Amino acid sequence: MITGLHHIAIICSDYNKSKHFYHEILGFEIIAENYRAVRNSWKLDLRVNEYTAIELFSFEDAPPRLSYPEARGLRHICFSVKDLDATIKKLSGLGITFDAIRTDEYTGKRFVFFADPDDLPIELYEQ
Repeated sequence: MITGLHHIAIICSDYNKSKHFYHEILGFEIIAENYRAVRNSWKLDLRVNEYTAIELFSFEDAPPRLSYPEARGLRHICFSVKDLDATIKKLSGLGITFDAIRTDEYTGKRFVFFADPDDLPIELYEQ
């Protein structure tokens, strides 16, 4: 039935700041950008890979979501990387700060967390 993950939808507090973060810093290609005047809202579609996209929305006065400590609901998004150290080095040079690198106790793979401009947790998982 389910064949994959199509998209991840994110509502941001500052559209330009989040657009810069996901496009310029994380490097996701812009597929489409639309302003919806009726809702006074932007919708930005970003390509993660050939199968998955991020939909970035802006809505006026969107309520904040709990992120830390562990809150009920969607916990985080995770992107796979080939070289965790190189990715951390590149993103650190662009102003991103990271938690300590951890190792998955079941797979032995390394991973690390950081946050987007709205403090939403993002994980990088080394493949």
